[in-house]
Amino acid sequence: MIENWTRERVTQRVLTATLLVILFILCFKVVQFFIVPALWAAILSYVTFPAYNFFHQKVRLSPNISAGIMTVCISLMLGVPVVLGLFVLQQEAVNLYSNLLYRIKVGYVDLPEEIKNIPVIGQQVKDILWEINKDPEASLSAFRAWLQSHLYYGKVALDVALSTMAKMGMALMTIFFFYRDGISLIKQIRQALRNIIGNRIDDYIDSVGSTTQAVVYGIGLTALAQAILAGIGYYFAGAPSPILLTLMTFVVALIPFGTPFAWMGVSIWLLTQGHTAEAIGLALWGMLVISWVDNLIRPIVISGATKIPFIIIFIGVLGGLTAFGFVGLFIGPVVLAIALAVWREWINQHRNIIFAPCYAQLDEHQWKPADRPMALEISPNVVTFSKYPFADAPKDGTDKSDSAQELKSCSVPDSSHNHKEDDNHRPDK
Repeated sequence: MIENWTRERVTQRVLTATLLVILFILCFKVVQFFIVPALWAAILSYVTFPAYNFFHQKVRLSPNISAGIMTVCISLMLGVPVVLGLFVLQQEAVNLYSNLLYRIKVGYVDLPEEIKNIPVIGQQVKDILWEINKDPEASLSAFRAWLQSHLYYGKVALDVALSTMAKMGMALMTIFFFYRDGISLIKQIRQALRNIIGNRIDDYIDSVGSTTQAVVYGIGLTALAQAILAGIGYYFAGAPSPILLTLMTFVVALIPFGTPFAWMGVSIWLLTQGHTAEAIGLALWGMLVISWVDNLIRPIVISGATKIPFIIIFIGVLGGLTAFGFVGLFIGPVVLAIALAVWREWINQHRNIIFAPCYAQLDEHQWKPADRPMALEISPNVVTFSKYPFADAPKDGTDKSDSAQELKSCSVPDSSHNHKEDDNHRPDK
């Protein structure tokens, strides 16, 4: 076939491949900004697709109306906490700035005694406070100059916030089309991958779906439960802005073992403010109640639903977070789930070879490594396989027939007997 290729045909194939590569690079450049929002939209639409089916199939609404209802619901679920959190954060920032300016003006900037009595750094803290309170006007001017010199970081934070809001809006717009055309899109992707890999792609896609659903439910439900319990603790402990702290705890709880940093930080702050009983109570509530939710819900929901060891999910979550950012919390476990599915399929296909016996007994005192896969070509003296990998393993006085009976399922038939049976079944007999 290669001999029949002309120079023109080879040139045509090379140009076609080059154009396809260029087209792929250009497409990637165009959609690069929208990859992460599309992934978020795909994850959210997949895990909430049963609710869309309820409106579309049970209530018998049109696909557009059903997708619109679900998009509005998701927008409210994501938008209301974000707007509320930004509003509370803005109020807290304004109050902190006003209070700090007032304290600098009157020369009364102070910290709790527990902080000023910390070994090594306590004396330095006292010296800094004395310098600030000694000349309030100079301290105020220095504080304003410091703010002016760090306005660049505020611009960077504003750019990140605007970019995040744009990506969220793009994800909410994309999720509408995933609801409406998701089934058709999945069929096309499944058929395209089947053309490349074969029918085995169905198992991989099922593994991706079950892992995504389990990870989202496991991480989301765990973070929600921990945030609610932490919010209850913040409220009764008298922590400031318990709603804002609850929202921050929910975000931190999405990361494995991140919740203790939230309630421990609040406990330490309460302790520095002199609220010793409240701080100890919140710490006990966090250790005995909040942390146990992570230990119970997350392994049961994720590992129980996917049949995947929890350590793989744990590595996938942290590794995905490091490699892909926040969306990697869900991409990492899915990638490792696909790799585990490929590994299990390969093991099942080669089980007879991988778990074949390693040693064969030639006679009473001789052993040799067994071929894989085993064949009746070693010697007519092959008797059986044994669990003893060394020569003269069965000692004197040991019933060698017992060791052979233990693994009689691996024994090799007598070749002379086989030859006799073959002679009896020859056509010329």
